[in-house]
Amino acid sequence: MPGSDAAFRVVFVCTGNICRSPMAEVVFRWFADQAGMADRVISSSAGTGDWHVGERADLRTLEALTRHGYDGSRHRARQFSLDDFDRNDLIVALDRSHERALSEWARTPTDADKLSLLLPFDSRGDGVLDVPDPYYGSSEMFDEVLGMIESACRALFRQLEPAIRP
Repeated sequence: MPGSDAAFRVVFVCTGNICRSPMAEVVFRWFADQAGMADRVISSSAGTGDWHVGERADLRTLEALTRHGYDGSRHRARQFSLDDFDRNDLIVALDRSHERALSEWARTPTDADKLSLLLPFDSRGDGVLDVPDPYYGSSEMFDEVLGMIESACRALFRQLEPAIRP
């Protein structure tokens, strides 16, 4: 596996790494923790752009996470780098624009094979492919987006769990 240990590594990618991808990182980590697999599954997140590098997640993201029992306080935004292809087993885009950018950055077929969209993991998603960007929306929209991410991360974790359980 890509990392120096036997952990399965997944990175969630959105635009600025302050709204959607931090939510996915925190939620996916929570599922791993609850399954007793915190040492076997490592989640991170990144943005396709560099606008917010070093910043905390958007306050509305942090508030939505807190309202739903998660802690996003440790998050600091970073930009996706080519090294992320080497460090991670799975690269999950939050919408098709991110998937296109990541596909363009993939250096090899192996890099490209690691790419996936998040929402298709959730069979209840009614064919919706993109997690909407809540940045210009209300606090309620952040809660709605978090709900979509929770459902899709739950489905993704359930799919991966048998393969990564010791």
